[in-house]
Amino acid sequence: MNVSPTRMRDLSRGAADDVRMRGFAARHTVEAALAWLDSQLKPLDAENVSLRMAAGRVLASAVVSDVDVPGFDRAAMDGYAVVAHTTEGAGAYNPLPLIVIGDSMPGSPFRGSIVAGQAVRVMTGAPIPCGADAVLPAEFIEETTHGVAALAAVSPGRNVGRRGEDIVRGTTLMEPGRVLRPQDLGVLSSIGRGEAHMVRRPRARLVVTGNELLPSGSHPEDFHIADANGPMLAALVERDGGVVDFPGLVRDETEAILDAMRADADIVIVTGGSSVGIEDLAPMLLAQHGELAVHGIAMRPSSPTGIGRLGHRLVFLLPGNPVSSLCAYDFFAGRAIRALGGRGKAWPYRPVRGVLNRKISSPIGRLDYARVKIADGQVEPLAITGASVLSSTTRADGFVIVGDDSEGFAAGAEVEVWLYA
Repeated sequence: MNVSPTRMRDLSRGAADDVRMRGFAARHTVEAALAWLDSQLKPLDAENVSLRMAAGRVLASAVVSDVDVPGFDRAAMDGYAVVAHTTEGAGAYNPLPLIVIGDSMPGSPFRGSIVAGQAVRVMTGAPIPCGADAVLPAEFIEETTHGVAALAAVSPGRNVGRRGEDIVRGTTLMEPGRVLRPQDLGVLSSIGRGEAHMVRRPRARLVVTGNELLPSGSHPEDFHIADANGPMLAALVERDGGVVDFPGLVRDETEAILDAMRADADIVIVTGGSSVGIEDLAPMLLAQHGELAVHGIAMRPSSPTGIGRLGHRLVFLLPGNPVSSLCAYDFFAGRAIRALGGRGKAWPYRPVRGVLNRKISSPIGRLDYARVKIADGQVEPLAITGASVLSSTTRADGFVIVGDDSEGFAAGAEVEVWLYA
């Protein structure tokens, strides 16, 4: 993505003026906003994390085994460790006698060695005694008055798990950037690791503003509405690998918003008060006390989005309307959380192709985020407008992006749908 040096200077200088009630003189393209954002992103420092807490975290350095797994030859079945060639010719009508000289159990090996005609009783996972080279399964052993007899022959190496069969010392098992799965933790433990070297999870402070808002779970009443953005954004941050700090709603007051934006965090996400209204304080505060690099983006919804820095923090000013907030989070804030945490910048949504059953219209120069539903292989547009209609995203299966160089898609066109699920 190429952006001219002049354009980057304009983005970095930002909008230090108070733009309230004056509107946006111009809007940044999505491409330019992403270019500025990407220039700020690199993974956070690493930390050691116990295996119990490492699932879903991002590996910071390669894992190289310094041991063989298993570290010894072991029985792959319950039975008797034997010298294989001494069982040749054994069968149900020709049982060959064996002298049992001991037992080998997991964690308690037989300390001696065996020779032809002898056997050691072994359990699955137990060390193979010296001198033995095969395990005769228990079902092919018959007890006799003087010991046991082999009822079948076994070839050398049969039913024996060799040292290093699973992991050979010096093998690179996992590369940096891997998101650890439960089975990965089992492998790490098998090579003696109790901790993993992980990228630190980004800390995100949610600053949900609005004097009209009631805390999540409250019953809407009079002219107040229940907060929808807080629970939604907290879940999105956690999905993308961040740690959420959301102590509660913030009043539309200068000191309250500025104090919240100065939280101990890597990322600050402000929702509400991001536009140019008289109570839209966050852009002015960020411009005065930090850097407002981007304010106003040529996209629908989410055009009042702002991006900048306050000290070491990346700050995202998201619109208060829930669909706009969701869209701006996915395009910008979520991208930053994933990148800082060592994950890929790309959306965590699966793309599929489908055919539109009616057209999507969009003007040149603006990117549009259209919610769609998929039924019987057909893609049905639900909405581009209606930034406050959050229920449109629950009715939708995903969304279609109309680029700023397109006038939309005609009915019957094949489009790419990004699935929410």
